[in-house]
Amino acid sequence: MAVMHNPAGLSPIVAGAWRLAEWGWTPQQRLAWIEANLDLGVTSFDHADIYGGYSVEALFGEALALRPALRSRMQLVSKCGIQLVAPARPGFGAPTQVKHYDTAAAHVRASAEHSLRALRSDHLDLLLIHRPDALTDFDELTDTFEALRREGKVRCFGVSNFAPHQLAPLHCRLTLATHQIELSPLHLDALHDGVLDQCQDLGLRPMIWSPLAGGRIFTADGERERRLRQTLERMAGELGVSVTTLVIAWVLRHPSQPLPILGSRRIEVARDAMAALGMQLGAQQWWQIWTAASGREVP
Repeated sequence: MAVMHNPAGLSPIVAGAWRLAEWGWTPQQRLAWIEANLDLGVTSFDHADIYGGYSVEALFGEALALRPALRSRMQLVSKCGIQLVAPARPGFGAPTQVKHYDTAAAHVRASAEHSLRALRSDHLDLLLIHRPDALTDFDELTDTFEALRREGKVRCFGVSNFAPHQLAPLHCRLTLATHQIELSPLHLDALHDGVLDQCQDLGLRPMIWSPLAGGRIFTADGERERRLRQTLERMAGELGVSVTTLVIAWVLRHPSQPLPILGSRRIEVARDAMAALGMQLGAQQWWQIWTAASGREVP
């Protein structure tokens, strides 16, 4: 098996904070969620500057401020590079009139420093470019990343949702730590478009967003979802595990050694995901799920 690297020291299952603002929790409830994840061994927390309309990082930081010592037990991940339509924000210049991508030095630096203030941390363990920007100056972005690292503000860097040809020019200038991508039995593209092949080739352990397809595996009523759910429920029953555990085990089976990101408020989901670390699906089991999800046999 290829040697896959994890320079940011991320936990094998990552807690995603994308929907934190929607949960309507008090600071104490947010802290309880953080502590419950840490107690399970889910020590990495995934953020982005834009989550919750630029509000989630501050909500997390407010909870963390109740027990600042927890910072030493966790890894904080953030993403930047998307600008939402918004009024002028301190440190970011003029109002944003159109949603767009921005990987210019001024925006990346402003975003990283804003994330640090919001999260009430002196450093980010990992900073990702959220989406590929057609106007990226790779040399300028590399210089910005290297400056943030020299200043101790960010320890590792990566990208998210890039195609292989978009990742390559940056990785050849600055060794990246990870590539965050979407993968689930209902979203198979990364298995076949070269993204996971590239991760394995470069030794990048990918972070996987929406591994449970945003809950659609459990709730959607389409023919494809029903067919997949039937297969998962049968197989999970035979193995004596939950469907969540089985799906996460399916994601983990890939040789790129993925790091799934959960987006659930329910700590039981994290517990079921952690149980998948002790499983090893056989190739035929993995392909049974792929076949059910695809609705066809391999050619």
